[in-house]
Amino acid sequence: MAFDQTTRNRLQRFVNDARRLLEEEFTRQLQNDYGMDPNAGVVAELSSLRHINDAQRETARILRDTLAHYTASGDMNAIQGLDRIVREQAFTVLNRLAALRMAESRGLLVESVGNGFQAKGFQLYARLAGTGLGETGDAYRVYLLSVFDELAQDLPGLFDRYSPQGRLFPREAALLQLLILINDADIAPLWGEDETIGWIYQYFNSKEERKEMRRSRAPRSSRELAVRNQFFTPRYVVEFLVDNTLGRLWFNWTGGQTALRNSCQYLLVKPGEEPKPISKLRDPRTLKLLDPACGSMHFGLYAFDLFAEIYHEAWDWEQKHGPGSLDVSTLPHAALKPLSQTYEDQATFLRDVPRLIIENNIYGVDIDSRAAQIASLALWLRAQRAWHEADVKVKDRPQVGQGHVLAALPPPAELELRKRFMEDLDLLDAKLFEQTLLMLMDLPELGVLLQVEKELPALIRKVFGENGSLFQIEDMEEWQKAEARLRDALTAYAHAARSSYQGRLFAEDALQCFRMIDQCRITFDVIVMNPPFGSPSQSTRAAISAWYPKSKGDLLSVFIERGIQLMRAHGLLGAITSRNSFFIGTFKEWREEIVLSKTQPVAFVDLGIGVMDDALVESAAYILEKSI
Repeated sequence: MAFDQTTRNRLQRFVNDARRLLEEEFTRQLQNDYGMDPNAGVVAELSSLRHINDAQRETARILRDTLAHYTASGDMNAIQGLDRIVREQAFTVLNRLAALRMAESRGLLVESVGNGFQAKGFQLYARLAGTGLGETGDAYRVYLLSVFDELAQDLPGLFDRYSPQGRLFPREAALLQLLILINDADIAPLWGEDETIGWIYQYFNSKEERKEMRRSRAPRSSRELAVRNQFFTPRYVVEFLVDNTLGRLWFNWTGGQTALRNSCQYLLVKPGEEPKPISKLRDPRTLKLLDPACGSMHFGLYAFDLFAEIYHEAWDWEQKHGPGSLDVSTLPHAALKPLSQTYEDQATFLRDVPRLIIENNIYGVDIDSRAAQIASLALWLRAQRAWHEADVKVKDRPQVGQGHVLAALPPPAELELRKRFMEDLDLLDAKLFEQTLLMLMDLPELGVLLQVEKELPALIRKVFGENGSLFQIEDMEEWQKAEARLRDALTAYAHAARSSYQGRLFAEDALQCFRMIDQCRITFDVIVMNPPFGSPSQSTRAAISAWYPKSKGDLLSVFIERGIQLMRAHGLLGAITSRNSFFIGTFKEWREEIVLSKTQPVAFVDLGIGVMDDALVESAAYILEKSI
């Protein structure tokens, strides 16, 4: 089903109505049940809430800890913090129910949201449970929460009911209204489309909000930077860029002997072109694709399809050429066994491919935590669909481990918690932890633009000195040992009985920061993006000017330079950006000293205006091959 303007308008009305309903519901809950007024920023003492039960009292305590965590840096007051809580709770509930509806439409889940209280899954559950769960509305709530708990094993970022974004649930009257909206016949066909969840993310911020945030010359916060750059990438642009990056690499390596030659409809192949195949084909488990501004992961969703074919062909290659014919030398500590020694047969291997793709191949970063939530969901749904289409029963599907979609979160700002955590660390580890958090202060607005690989040696030198007894500047192995110690300490701290809920949030945000450091130090084969454009925020302008002096004028040129830095030699970068960067004089130094001196342009398509939804920009899609 094509997402034409009429279709998108229907979905936008649904998202706007659902958001309004949920935000009004959760605002009332905060005011009436939990003594927190989002309109005035007033928070009552917990001891004054005598009208709530023990479970609600625990939720009230957690909501206060969450507010304290959000406002610890001083960049957000109580009104803004409570507004964030309401917005995040509404977004998470909408995404959870939309995810269930999409899973139902793919045959991945028994009907649970479709038909509301009459859903087949709930009816069966209610018959088994009897009257022990109370009235129908109470029983349905318990049923949905049990489904969330089951899915949280694969997608904790979305379905974990104990996460700060998912503590609230709509009361029966509001839930019934939401179910009516979700099950409206006008949008019923959309639940079977992979792109739907991305459009929900796009439309959760209203057109008026996006317009208001785009009025300022430069973004004033990480949220404003994220919202003002939400421009949906059309499917044909996604396919063109992925076909001519990931698809082209595999085409070249196989000497053109690949099914991708026919399935990649936008792959540019010259008449008679027959590249010479490489002597040792890359093991697909070593291939890495990054979208550094991933949004809802449209590039990754399409890349998933190509990776599935690549894995299939890699198995055939190894069967033909023997074990060891797939190259794993790109891994610094290669420990992969040949495919034929890892799996007993082809069927077992192919059943594991969706898991391999998520755990090995597709990387994404976004400064909006909601985008990371959506992107992880989209990839998980795609993997489940692959298993469903292959007739792999749910019980036989491999458990999907941690993927590589990250939100660029701010480092935790609670000084007292930081001090308490550092008290149990070795002196040097404590200093390393503190300096690492300082290094990451601008992470929410910089994301992958933060040049960790350049900052880290200076940080190490600052902590341990030029001739530090622990390790030298270049010794990254010792950094990894120190980082591992800090990860273990943070994990233990998050689960310690003495740690408050706010302490858990502190530890989890710090752990996410360390994951971000690791991801920024990876070298990628393919980078595809629809990067933000325009001026950097005021708070990051100095850092961007220092790190990207030839690209600093516009975020799009900065992202392209960063993408080139993060790629290995002969890697391919595909992007859709404003075409002006290739023509106007202010980008001349960027074109000559970044693009043309470090890459070879492979393809350039001038797309004109009106391509990226409501972005009033003349755009171009292009492919660059890194030459050095």
